[in-house]
Amino acid sequence: MIYSQVLSQTNFVNEDELMYPFQERGLQFGDGIYEVIRVYQGHFYLITEHIDRLFRSAEAVKLTLPFTKERLFQLLGDLLKVNQIKGDAKVYLQATRGSALRDHVFPDVDANFYAYAQETPRPIQKLTNGVAAITQPDVRWQNCYIKSLNLLPNVLAKQEAKEQGAFEAILHRDETVTECSSSNVYLVKDGEIRTHPETNNILHGCVRSRVKVLARQLDIPLLEKAFSTDDLQQADEVFLTSSTAEIMPIVKIDGMKVHKGEPGPVTKKLQKAYEEDAGLTASIFAQVR
Repeated sequence: MIYSQVLSQTNFVNEDELMYPFQERGLQFGDGIYEVIRVYQGHFYLITEHIDRLFRSAEAVKLTLPFTKERLFQLLGDLLKVNQIKGDAKVYLQATRGSALRDHVFPDVDANFYAYAQETPRPIQKLTNGVAAITQPDVRWQNCYIKSLNLLPNVLAKQEAKEQGAFEAILHRDETVTECSSSNVYLVKDGEIRTHPETNNILHGCVRSRVKVLARQLDIPLLEKAFSTDDLQQADEVFLTSSTAEIMPIVKIDGMKVHKGEPGPVTKKLQKAYEEDAGLTASIFAQVR
């Protein structure tokens, strides 16, 4: 087992030695931000995009991080070395406004920060066969572009999906699809990809940004244009993206098949391009579908 290593400035400790003050603002207010970065074969994927987004989130919530981007790059690289990560993994990092007496007003204290590495195999079977999803009203706040710790609505939606035997919950505001509980979502119709524009109502996903590049390289039209839950039922293909789910086909929504009920050709092309972009030597296309 790879032990999670907690990172505070330049200190690494075993997970069993971590002590958190009870008056920590992340615990009491959800007053913090986070990132999840994918690691393939011991190397970070899209780390620049993730770190840039962390700093954007910090600026949006007026949180001063205790390091520069360059220093964080170095520390996260050291974290992989300490954990001897050589395969597929993920790194979770979190920053909060610090520890102080409970008060809604910002305290004059240093931020708290930690990160850990955890072995995380690729979800080969789901990537190969596709997953089911349900639809749920999007009841979150209006600043979803900030990757904050305030995730209770996301948690409830994800739990509802699990209880209905699905992998993910597709969220919508008045029938307009925004994203999923922990991923971005797309439909394909007549060879064209559509996904919600980058507004404050969705997270500006790092894999999402890469999909835009991959689609352009493959000459696949991609429109950042909102669509409805009815459009989902008429789609030729539907897929989601996230750092841990990669490019995941959705083959069933609310108990109904998406088109033929199997991963479609556009999704497969993007999956293959993603693997090549990430430098993966083992492909899901070596598996029997």
